[in-house]
Amino acid sequence: MARNSKNNSNMNMEERGRKGGEATARSHNKDFYEEIGRKGGEATAHSHNKDFYEEIGRKGGEATARSHDKDFYERIGRKGGNARQNNNNNK
Repeated sequence: MARNSKNNSNMNMEERGRKGGEATARSHNKDFYEEIGRKGGEATAHSHNKDFYEEIGRKGGEATARSHDKDFYERIGRKGGNARQNNNNNK
């Protein structure tokens, strides 16, 4: 890192993070990201309980409700109903 410090001195943390993320994306494939996602999910599941998941679900639901209107919920409800109906028809 020291040898690049001169070149990166004008870059803020956001720019450095973006460049690092782009470099990582170039050097790794889908399997890499699936594996680190799986490991992260397992680690989170081991270190958090049911209350944690309820809380993040509630917060996510509230954020979604603030940023979407009635049409959004009608549309996803229709999609879910159609998917369920198609699933039941295939059994």
